[in-house]
Amino acid sequence: MVYKSTVVRNGIPSHDTFGNVFSLINTDEFCHCFRRWVDDLRQISKLDIISIDGKCLRRSLDASSNKAAIYMVSAWSSSNQLVLGQQRVDDKSNEITAIPKLLAQLDIAGSVITIDAMGCQTKIAEEIIDGEADYMLSLKGNQGALHDDVACFFESEHTSPTVGFESIDGGNSTA
Repeated sequence: MVYKSTVVRNGIPSHDTFGNVFSLINTDEFCHCFRRWVDDLRQISKLDIISIDGKCLRRSLDASSNKAAIYMVSAWSSSNQLVLGQQRVDDKSNEITAIPKLLAQLDIAGSVITIDAMGCQTKIAEEIIDGEADYMLSLKGNQGALHDDVACFFESEHTSPTVGFESIDGGNSTA
């Protein structure tokens, strides 16, 4: 196979030229196109595990001008090795408010969503179910009664190693 080299008539574009081109991109339209492309990729994949996690952007704190650090929540597709989307965490807020906004941007149907203990919220779990996905939420000991209830369930004689589910309600169980 023979490749022809491409010659740029006026040489390699400068840093400023790239900057000018990037500044002309409509970011909302780019995000829309990017999400459509990602959705197309996801449809090719069979099962996807999407990990949701928040991070502080390195060096985003600007103490001299009294600007807080920037926090972002990202959705990572394990099968595509790709960030599916990001949502900035509002100032004076936390990941709990940004995760539903991020989930609303994504087609999560058929996926398994993983979120750390910060996202272990009823509203978030309901949004995942509404999006026709499954979830695995982390749970920490500082989540009081919920942690104790889950620990009790796994230590209970009612816990079964078989595949399926079991509902336990006041001693009455159905399989």
